[in-house]
Amino acid sequence: MPRSSALAPRAPRSGARPAGARKGQSRPHAPETLTEQAYRLIEEQIVTLRLKPGDVLSEQSLSATFRIGRTPVREALQRLAREGLVTILPRKGILVSDINPRNQLLVLEVRREIERLLSRTGAERATKEQRQQLLDIAQGMDRAAKDNDDIAFMRLDRELNKLIVEAAHNDYAARSMKLLQGLSRRFWYMHYREAADLPLCARLHANQARAIAKGDAEAAARASDKLLDYVENFTRATVSV
Repeated sequence: MPRSSALAPRAPRSGARPAGARKGQSRPHAPETLTEQAYRLIEEQIVTLRLKPGDVLSEQSLSATFRIGRTPVREALQRLAREGLVTILPRKGILVSDINPRNQLLVLEVRREIERLLSRTGAERATKEQRQQLLDIAQGMDRAAKDNDDIAFMRLDRELNKLIVEAAHNDYAARSMKLLQGLSRRFWYMHYREAADLPLCARLHANQARAIAKGDAEAAARASDKLLDYVENFTRATVSV
């Protein structure tokens, strides 16, 4: 039987995002829309397994928990469904999707190629503000490695993924990558205690961020491959193939 699950403490409301900036402009301080906020909060609950596979979700409960209207919550759940993190069953309910370990290696096949492209093009196209943000994230990853802080790492990982996508200015690659990131983070979080080297993983992310920030496309591609080599080895250590 599906399970229900307690959620995190309520989060404050945030304002709507202003009109989008033109390509090449950085928006480091733009506020989240309510849909983006709902997505971020629910996605983190799923990725960190506070909402477990099989848990039943309710728009009304999520709306009350996070103090966000039901329409943004519904839109966030639709996005999570497209990304494979929830399953919406018409007239039946919304379930956190199961984790299929064998599929994770297939996810990584696609992710490796797209992430290498995004890293290379991000190094070439990132704005000055985005390069500084990448360096800030790298420093945060160094701290997470030193402290062995899994939650800080997960949040920085999500922030880094988003920034790499934005810095590349390639909407087609961005759409594909967004379908893979949550699945990868959830799988990692489920198994990292038994098989992962969190400090090493954090340092590999920091190296990738710094290479992109420095504008060295080839170094960024190599850093991306080294990170994916580690992730693939980690995955194979947890999955019988």
